[in-house]
Amino acid sequence: MFGHVYALSNNGNTKFADWVAYEVDVSNFGNTPGRKWAVEPLLGENKTLEAADYKSASSSVLEADRGHQAPLASFAGSRYWSELNYLSNITPQDKDLNQGPWKNLEEAVREAVSFRKSLFVITGPLYIAEMPSMPKADEEHKVPSSYFKVVYELSGKAAAFIMDQSSKRNDKYCEKRVTLHDLQSKIEFTLPKLEINQRIYSRLGC
Repeated sequence: MFGHVYALSNNGNTKFADWVAYEVDVSNFGNTPGRKWAVEPLLGENKTLEAADYKSASSSVLEADRGHQAPLASFAGSRYWSELNYLSNITPQDKDLNQGPWKNLEEAVREAVSFRKSLFVITGPLYIAEMPSMPKADEEHKVPSSYFKVVYELSGKAAAFIMDQSSKRNDKYCEKRVTLHDLQSKIEFTLPKLEINQRIYSRLGC
């Protein structure tokens, strides 16, 4: 599915996107306008979880935030910023992960771009281990145990990371790097033809 600022592949079985892809461009930066959760109009309510399904998740064993896959802060200046709050772009993400190394990596990506020097990102959930379900969700779903992020240039040079839901708030995202081969072995779709390169890690502060 293609939106105005990101594309995603929704999975009706897990109720979350298998992947979300977007460009980080300084022209879309701005002050975060807020959060008003909404159903993706192109998908409908039965393809994703609903806002009420996240109730009590933060105080449950999951300790889960509503985690944006394409980050709102990277598109706060776009006229289409509200699309970032579609529930198709949201997953239950442990609060220490979401507010710690995951957030810090998203900030590093924004800090690494400049005029005509965008970076591109593919991100999504992994289901490596069994996880408890959302306590108030009334639909079948599958909570991710980890998340991946691939950051790359149009040249094909890339950096890749995997972060578990058990990540600590003060964990360093640079210590979460992985090879593309390792990541590819954990997903069922084929990544673009990319090559890990230290230059991209360096741009991200690693």
